Amino acid sequence: MSDTQVRVPVVQSRVVDAIQVIRIHNPPVNALSVNVRQGLLDAIEAAQTDANVAVVLIVGEGRSFIAGADIREFGGPPQPPALPDVCDLIEASSKPVVAAIHGAALGGGLEVALAAHYRIALSDAKLGLPEVLLGLLPGGGGTQRTPRVIGAKAALDLMLSGRHIGAEEALSLGLVDRIGTGDATELGLAYARELVASHAPVRRSRDGKALQDREASQATIDAASSDSLKRAKGLFSPLKVIEAVQAALDQSFDEGLALERTLFLECLASPQHASLVHAFFAEREVLKAPETRSAKPRIIASVGVIGGGTMGAGIAVSVLDAGLPVTMIERDEASLARGKAHVEKVYAGLVARGRITAEAMNAVMARFGGSIAYDALAEVDLVIEAVFEEIAVKKAVFAELDLVCKPGAVLATNTSYLDIDEIAASISRPSDVLGLHFFSPANIMKLLEIVVPAKVSADVVATASNWRRSSRRYRFVPASVTASSATASSRCTSKPPRTWWKMAPRPTRSIKPCVSSVFR
Repeated sequence: MSDTQVRVPVVQSRVVDAIQVIRIHNPPVNALSVNVRQGLLDAIEAAQTDANVAVVLIVGEGRSFIAGADIREFGGPPQPPALPDVCDLIEASSKPVVAAIHGAALGGGLEVALAAHYRIALSDAKLGLPEVLLGLLPGGGGTQRTPRVIGAKAALDLMLSGRHIGAEEALSLGLVDRIGTGDATELGLAYARELVASHAPVRRSRDGKALQDREASQATIDAASSDSLKRAKGLFSPLKVIEAVQAALDQSFDEGLALERTLFLECLASPQHASLVHAFFAEREVLKAPETRSAKPRIIASVGVIGGGTMGAGIAVSVLDAGLPVTMIERDEASLARGKAHVEKVYAGLVARGRITAEAMNAVMARFGGSIAYDALAEVDLVIEAVFEEIAVKKAVFAELDLVCKPGAVLATNTSYLDIDEIAASISRPSDVLGLHFFSPANIMKLLEIVVPAKVSADVVATASNWRRSSRRYRFVPASVTASSATASSRCTSKPPRTWWKMAPRPTRSIKPCVSSVFR
């Protein structure tokens, strides 16, 4: 830093019309670094003794409110102040605290907002408690405040799924009090002025009444426990989340917080958390591959799938779930009918379990078609081959694709062992060929391997990586150094290729823990 540059504090504070505006400035996403936590603590403490302050407003600068923990602190020793202490101080404020949310309020960011007494969100806000995706549970009071504010059912859904919800859904659940448009600071100031004018009291989440129907809350917790034992078999943190919510029902707020802290530390020390953090960093390392930085992805608006077996049907479901139309190709009408039946069975099961409506299933199936003629793939942007693991069969499929697919279509094979360079060399456009190695069942398993052949174009690799992210399903994308032998995941019990080591954030004996424990 030069002498002429001034370091901007990560937390800034000023008083406007009896409102102390606390602005978080920690680009790019206002992560809850130790400096942000300390800055929030200092600003809240200062507001308590300032006679000119009637209400406190917390806002984020840039594109987010607070997007969660600072990943640079992962794996390091805890640095005070801890997030629970910050949240407790916010909630204990004698003056009303307002959180004005825009962009992402995730994990610890949402826990800070829940510690505030009032919450207003822009219509573009995304809220969530995704800690379970890293083998953790919300550790800043989230397991205690959330169910008290929105009830056990909605709280468990947020914490066990890790999903993000929009402002409208957050309003309907009671997670925020209002939504609006425009500038977050101005929206928050207007709300804060109303609170000042009406002499609004503090309203602490710890005193929320959403668990008052004990019988219904207990039934919800029991159902979540039973469901998690089936759906999250072998996973550690989901059951700890449920245990913490049970404490919210059975114990005082302070007792529940103490248990939450104990359970959080247990999760933090678990091998599953270590594996998930490893996967988290490895995925981001892969995104730094030269092809993804230098090349512009091609547009993928439609997809063809060759093969209607278990793998092909699973791939088709994954693509349909991403909102794209799918054309399935099989060798004869009977095989095509079986492939379609596999796909329909998946969605019918979701309808039967109440996960989607029959109308939603019909809308998805309207985007699904099939044919026994390769000509049906003439206009698709991406074709994924999932036929028998035999080189001659694969080559025959790619010969057909070479003839019918439009220029610029990406041609992918799902092979895990065959030589993709050999497959690519057998057609006139090897630069369009790469490997997309799914794991069965493809619509459930979250590991997708992008295999980079020698002659593939950079924009094809960038397209595959971009398509993976846009599908919102696949979380971990290793890229194999060679296409002439088994993929990296298939060789995970032996020494991985050199590029694999380069892309991993730190050496491990293998990636087997990620495959067996994390991606069930």
